[in-house]
Amino acid sequence: MRKTIILMLGLIALGTGSCRKDKEQFDGPSLRDLFSEFTLLEPFRANRDSVNFTNGQSLTFSARFNKVVQWNIRIRGLASGAEKVITGQSTAIDAVNGLWNGSTTNFPVFGAENCLATLRIDGVNDSFELPIRVSAPKKNNGLLIADFENGINSQWNRFVQSGAAMDFNVKNDALAPQGSRYLQMAGTVNWDWLIGLIDFPASAYGSGKTFALSTNPDGVYFNCMIYGVPGTNPSLVLFQLKEDENSDGNTNAANEDQYDLEVRVNWTGWKLVSVRYSDLPSLVNGQPATPKGNARHNPDKLGKISMLHLADPSAGFASSKIDYLIFTDRPLEP
Repeated sequence: MRKTIILMLGLIALGTGSCRKDKEQFDGPSLRDLFSEFTLLEPFRANRDSVNFTNGQSLTFSARFNKVVQWNIRIRGLASGAEKVITGQSTAIDAVNGLWNGSTTNFPVFGAENCLATLRIDGVNDSFELPIRVSAPKKNNGLLIADFENGINSQWNRFVQSGAAMDFNVKNDALAPQGSRYLQMAGTVNWDWLIGLIDFPASAYGSGKTFALSTNPDGVYFNCMIYGVPGTNPSLVLFQLKEDENSDGNTNAANEDQYDLEVRVNWTGWKLVSVRYSDLPSLVNGQPATPKGNARHNPDKLGKISMLHLADPSAGFASSKIDYLIFTDRPLEP
């Protein structure tokens, strides 16, 4: 009998300990969060109604709820149609999770314009709105290679095949993701992959024979915006980054490194492409190859960038658009 009582007490203690452990490890929503009615304890606000992102200002949203909720803030430019989306799961929106630095989620980028910020809570029918004025948009620091706002630079070298419906020109319309202009790349070439190209030599940027970039390949990022046109032969945009290791002005020598970025445009609309310089491979006909120079990524020795628009010659008309080629010290947040 005594042994039975001791065994039962042990089992009870074990069961109690197990329950306590489960309770401590429980990380799902509480019963209060699941079944209590949503209440907005502090209203949806912003710390300013007008923001100058060019001068480094930021904007902080705030609100407080009676329970943990899934929420999202969608900021929309009323003139541009640009969108920024901020999401979270919390009992409050504050300077940690509700900060906006002027960046964009959905192109085009924001301009100087009136905006509307809308807060929505999952499972709640009501939404909460705030008018915001962007007095000056976000400025991206870096080495700008091309935004096509001034057309084609006379110091660039452009070649376009003599195919059908060729269009390798700067456009000025509402499709521009940044500024008001972008480069259209389109045409039908049934004998060659190449539709057209542009060479961007370092000499066109006032920095001599090489671009003014860091010596650290881990701290240099190449960024651009590319638009995929639906219903066309998918484009392949190839960037050839050619180093001039001995600074003699010749990037085509047999002993110079070349690193490549091959982008298969298999999407619709604008997309940001961003890659770290040290991650760029060396390619020959699309396949990895051994660099011909010192086999070290040296962004400070970059002498020329060639941008080629390619497409399968057997698949007909190809079209894509490109804008805002820029080097930055971190992945671009437009």
